[in-house]
Amino acid sequence: MGNEIRQKMANSIRFLAADMVQSANSGHPGAPMGLSDIAVVLSEHLNHNPKNPSWLNRDRLVFSGGHATGLIYSLYYLWGYGLTIEDLKNFRQLDSKTPGHPEFGHTAGVEITTGPLGQGVANAVGFAMASKFVGAQVNSETAKLINHKVYCLCGDGDLEEGVSYEACSIAGHNKLDNLILIYDSNRITIEGSTSLSISENIRLRFESQGWDVQECDGHNFDEIDTAITTAKSNSKPTIIIANTTIAKGAGKLEGSHHSHGAPLGGDVIAEAKSACGFDAQKCFHVDEDVMARFRCAIEKGDLLEREWIHSLKTLPLSEQNEALAALQNPDFSRIQWPSFDKADATRNTNGKILNAIARALPCFLGGSADLSPSNKTELVDMGVYPKGRNIYFGIREHAMASIVNAMALYGPLMPFSATFFVFSDYLKPAARIAALTGIQHFFIWTHDSIGVGEDGPTHQPIEHLSQFRALPNFYVWRPADGAENVEAWKTALSMKKSPSAFVCSRQNLSVLPTAIKGSAAQGGYLLASDENATITLMASGSEVELALKVKEALNEKGMKADVVSVPCYDLFIEQDKSYIDSIIKPQTKKVAIEAARGLEWYRFADEVVGMDTFGASAPADKLFAKFGFSVEAVLAKII
Repeated sequence: MGNEIRQKMANSIRFLAADMVQSANSGHPGAPMGLSDIAVVLSEHLNHNPKNPSWLNRDRLVFSGGHATGLIYSLYYLWGYGLTIEDLKNFRQLDSKTPGHPEFGHTAGVEITTGPLGQGVANAVGFAMASKFVGAQVNSETAKLINHKVYCLCGDGDLEEGVSYEACSIAGHNKLDNLILIYDSNRITIEGSTSLSISENIRLRFESQGWDVQECDGHNFDEIDTAITTAKSNSKPTIIIANTTIAKGAGKLEGSHHSHGAPLGGDVIAEAKSACGFDAQKCFHVDEDVMARFRCAIEKGDLLEREWIHSLKTLPLSEQNEALAALQNPDFSRIQWPSFDKADATRNTNGKILNAIARALPCFLGGSADLSPSNKTELVDMGVYPKGRNIYFGIREHAMASIVNAMALYGPLMPFSATFFVFSDYLKPAARIAALTGIQHFFIWTHDSIGVGEDGPTHQPIEHLSQFRALPNFYVWRPADGAENVEAWKTALSMKKSPSAFVCSRQNLSVLPTAIKGSAAQGGYLLASDENATITLMASGSEVELALKVKEALNEKGMKADVVSVPCYDLFIEQDKSYIDSIIKPQTKKVAIEAARGLEWYRFADEVVGMDTFGASAPADKLFAKFGFSVEAVLAKII
């Protein structure tokens, strides 16, 4: 394609983005205008199908700088993903298809929700890792069913965030040659020049992590094309350092940090359009010759997908097709759920459940942040990523969770991640994105309370249950024994649009005396009951056993009580009032027992036996006694 028409295409993107921000009186025009030349060349390389945004072998494009939505929506409109000019005019408005940051499932073509800087870089690594895993299962020497690329556009802010360091280290270690990171190096931040806050050598940083580094003028079409072409044939992940100018073409605001997050102004935009030979009076306008070239993506993509589908029908080895079908169509009836008849830590029962699921479902994989022996998350005899299903993330919790988010959205995979519960702090931003987006990501968090013991308060999660229970569309499971653990997983596997967290104990927990029989699917159930009970004891996890012992002590004093086990508080509060009232009887006095902060229990409880400190270093049994989690202490509070 000639550079003259490329320039016209790039300017069309620039002015669509500027018009969107101006119309909304809100947004970020600088990055879209600076990236427009790169976007035009990338359009020539990208293999995707606007008619089917979920085609498995499409190239993935991640916008880590999610604030550059003027660029994102302009491209999806021009490529033919179903956005209209009216949608662009409704940029950042209520109920529009064009919100302030891209949201997966809301706007066709958006691969993953981005905005918090650095997340998209890790997401791109996740897509690339997912592609490598699926390819290892279904590709052969003669037929590569999965051979697409993953592109990511990022900026200075993304590379300053720690999660990008973690993720890029993993990418280099795993030699992800299908990953191409395009770095918009415009040397501008909100506060001014990047020299105010960063001076590292990006080239040396990435070379030290095992990446190939290309560099180009981000406004020279031929240099951009050469860099992308080279990256596509590399044997390692590639970063293209594209030296750009923020708000390219915006006249007096070109290169200024003032163009980052505010409208340019009508006069500036009009002058910029006139300087490029555009009609200064026309807004949201694209000439037919430009539109025709961008819309070629529809015909090209449709042809690529049809050729790919045809290749599936003519595979030399039917096993490849069968392997792909097995990944895409998990048969949950094949899971042989374990049973448990003796006291055990729920981290152990959970580990056995993970292995039972993995043996039945080829799409089930995951790993831990260097804690699999403690988390009990090793998938026994199932190999190491990418051919096997055990992923070694290293001590990189944030990147791990962001990577697994993308793996879950990739298509035919059901992944989990794991760490100690207290270190969920390190991955909270990714957990929030999982909930916001509706990603079926399974979080395994062990060592769930002061039961951690001798490691002390730095390792004892106190406020964490309350924090994650407060997160919408996020389901925290804290099973009291192996049977509850099984029922938790059965329910979580069916929740396709929500993440679930399994918060498991280090210490052994007794087997509950009553069969579950599916009651855990409602989040809470009546475990033990006295006729005409005057007290309801509520608990989760390790404190359920304590609640049962307190009930026995109350009975000995002539007091009648119910015990309610609540393995999933989030699911329980979604039940209708009649069910909740049948479990937590309104006429009773209500006491919640939990070795955590427990503030959310005041929704039901008259009294919460919980934690008011950060714990201490000592054997677990001594800690439970010290902090009031004994029959005598709870009984005294009740009486």
